Amino acid sequence: MRVIAGTARSLRLKTPEGMDTRPTTDRIKETLFNILQPELPDAVFIDLYSGSGAIGIEALSRGARHAYFVENNRNALACIAENLQFTKFADRATVLKQDVLSALAGIHEKEADIIFMDPPYGGDHVRRTFGILTDMPYVTEQTLIVAETSLGEDFSCLEQAGFRVVREKCYKTNKHIFCQRI
Repeated sequence: MRVIAGTARSLRLKTPEGMDTRPTTDRIKETLFNILQPELPDAVFIDLYSGSGAIGIEALSRGARHAYFVENNRNALACIAENLQFTKFADRATVLKQDVLSALAGIHEKEADIIFMDPPYGGDHVRRTFGILTDMPYVTEQTLIVAETSLGEDFSCLEQAGFRVVREKCYKTNKHIFCQRI
C-alpha cells in the first residue's frame, strides 16, 4: 500500500499483519480522494477505525491541516505511529488509542470537515457511530461523513440520527456512502 498523491506521494505504508483489518485498495482510495480533493485543503480530517492510518495519511498528504486517527487494535496503532513518522506527518496528527464510540467525545475541534469511517463489516457499528456523531458539536451541516461498508449495508438508521445520504459510490465488493446532516 502506498500514498497515492500529494507531498508524500509514492511512499510505501506498513499494514497490520493478520485479518483484523481490511486495507482499502489503492484503486478505491484513489477514487475516494478524487471525490474528496476539493474539500481537503486546510481540512480537519477524522479517520475512524483507522487500521494502518492510510486514509488519514492520504488526506494529510493532499493538504489536510490536521488528522485524527482513532483505533484500538495494538498492531494497527503501531503501524499508524510508524507510518506517521515515516511520512513526517506526526506533528499534524492526533492518535486516539481507544474505541471509536468512546473517542468521539475526546475530539475538540470547532468543526470537522471530513469524517471517514471504515468499521468492521456486519454488526451495528455504522448505526452506533452515527448515533454518537449526531451529538458531537464539531459535526455541522458542512461536515462530510464518508462510510466504507459492504454492499448490503443498511442505512435506514441515518435519517433517524439526523443525516442524509448525498452520494453513493459502489465498487465490486463494497461501497462508500457520503452523508451530511439534514
